[in-house]
This record gives sequence, C-alpha cells and structure tokens, in this order.
Amino acid sequence: MKNNTALRTALLAELSDVPWPSDNAEAPRALLTRCPAAGETPLVACPSLAAQVGCESLHIKDERQRMGLGSFKALGAAYVIAHDAQSGQASGQTYVTASAGNHGLSVAAGAAAFGARAVIFLADTVPESFADRLRSHGAEVRRHGAIYEDSMKGAAQAAQENGWTLLSDSSWPGYFERPHRLMEGYLVLMEEASRQMPQPPTHIFLQAGVGGLAAACAVYARKIWGKDPKIIVVEPEVAPALFASIAAGAPQATTGPESKMGRLDCKEPSLIALKGLARDADIFMTITEAEGDAGNDASAHAGLPSSPSGAAGIAGLLAASARAPDFGLSPSSRVMVVLSEEPAG
Repeated sequence: MKNNTALRTALLAELSDVPWPSDNAEAPRALLTRCPAAGETPLVACPSLAAQVGCESLHIKDERQRMGLGSFKALGAAYVIAHDAQSGQASGQTYVTASAGNHGLSVAAGAAAFGARAVIFLADTVPESFADRLRSHGAEVRRHGAIYEDSMKGAAQAAQENGWTLLSDSSWPGYFERPHRLMEGYLVLMEEASRQMPQPPTHIFLQAGVGGLAAACAVYARKIWGKDPKIIVVEPEVAPALFASIAAGAPQATTGPESKMGRLDCKEPSLIALKGLARDADIFMTITEAEGDAGNDASAHAGLPSSPSGAAGIAGLLAASARAPDFGLSPSSRVMVVLSEEPAG
C-alpha cells in the first residue's frame, strides 16, 4: 500500500496528542557505550541475494549478537533502565512487561545490571525456550493469555496492583514516556548503519510488530538521508496492525491466527511508532507465512541464520521483487535491511 495523503493526514490528526519518535541517537549511544557488552554490530554485504533480486547491492545490519542478548531489543529496555539508574531510580525497582521474548531479555538483563527485579508476562504462544532464557537472566516469568495483547494487559494490571514499573515496548493513550525513550535506544543501530553504509540506500525494508524498530530506523533515515530512500514496512498478513491502521486512517486492532513470525505477531500498533511511520514510511506491505519462511531460508543460505521474524525484511525484499513494480526496485537499487534476531533455540 503506497502513500495515501488523505488517509495519513486523517491518522496524524487522530494522533495529535501522541509524541513524535525521537531522532536523537547521541543520548542512547553515550549511555549504552558504558555497558560492558556494548559494541557495534556489523553491516554485512550480501551480493548473492542482491543478484537474486536484481539489485546493485544489499547490505544487512546484523543484530544477532547485540550486547550478547541476540537481538536489537537489547538497545531498548536496557537503555531505559540505565537512564533510570543515572538518577538513582532503578535499584530496588521491579520492572514488569509483556514480551514475545527479546524485549523481555532486555528488561531482564537491564534489571540484573542495575540491582532491579524483572517480571515478564508471556502469552501461551511464546515458546518455553524463551521463558528459560528469561529465567537464566534472573527474571520471573508468568504466563498470561493466548496472545501478546492479553499478556500486556496482565502486566499492566500487575504493575498497578503491586506498584511496579511498567516497561512496555508499545505505547497507548496515557503511556508514552518510557516507550518513547525505549525507541530512542533503537536509534543506535541506525546511527551505526549510517556510518557503515558505503553509499546511501535507495530502499530500506523494515519488519514491524508494534512498529518500534521500524519507526526508529525510519525517523533516523529521514534525518540523515532525507526523502531519497524508499522506506517499506513489512508485516505478517495475519498481524497487519500498521497496514490496517494506515488503510483506515485511524489506529486499528486486528485479528488473525498465530504467525510463525512470532515476534512480529502483534495485533495492535504502538501509537508513537504509528505516528512516526505515517509520516516517514513510503509503503506498507504484508507477507504470507510462506514468504516469511522463504526470507528465513534465503538468509540461512547466505550464511546468516535467523528466524522468520528476524529475516522478515529480507522476506519483504524477495516478495517485492516478485510483485508489481510499485516498489521501484531496479539494477541500480541499493537496499538495506535489518536482520533483527538470532535463530530461536
């Protein structure tokens, strides 16, 4: 779905009280560089996949080993907790959240690093392997509900009943400050990529669940590269929260079966992310479960094993190259994607 000015204008009016995503990468970069596990992740050239889709180049920002936690999410919650620690607010706190896995790891690791406690609510669809990883970082895990949105309601209720600090990677009316700062942490990966890219990209494919990663990457891309890159947001067709909201000109709660792109299987958008992407993204697309698998297989064959969630940007590129010419891909295209997580297991 391409840019529809009238619908986006209506959506932005609907979200007038929602803050814009931050584009200040210096604040999180300065704070996160103090972490012992901090370090840049690589930008990997992938000429074989570029040739497959008929592009000049493809560069993959590889987040699989970010801060030893296995995904870009390490940049988010840990940054919020580190920020709290600077003002003496972290030690002794209990941070509670819902997660499909990776966000919870960042909360758990950040809490452990700064003398806090983490309680992570998981939906029934989240694999027990993720629950075990959370426990290995000292988190208490609680199961609640069939889908992510159910587990989020459980976490919010527990925060209210116990006086705990809710640290979600999504945002909704009345809950903006912490997710806004959390998304600011994600800017670090795009700031790195902007220095690592040999030339500015013409296309950026960004996978989305609630939309935090995509919105952070998009706002920073616009800041440094202006209007030139075509920014494409990729979602599972069974969880099209952003796609549906843009199409309706208002935030939407969607329904659908469980997606194998589990970390993207979010039925409602983050309002901060939705507002940013309504301004900064060019195209919103959905991919089938088979296309998600194809992207994961292509990434593995290129020597970059991940998951259907982590490789969804690659899946979006492959799907775009096989669809109508609306995406503007050509032999001179320079594409960037984010490989957002390591393989599950």
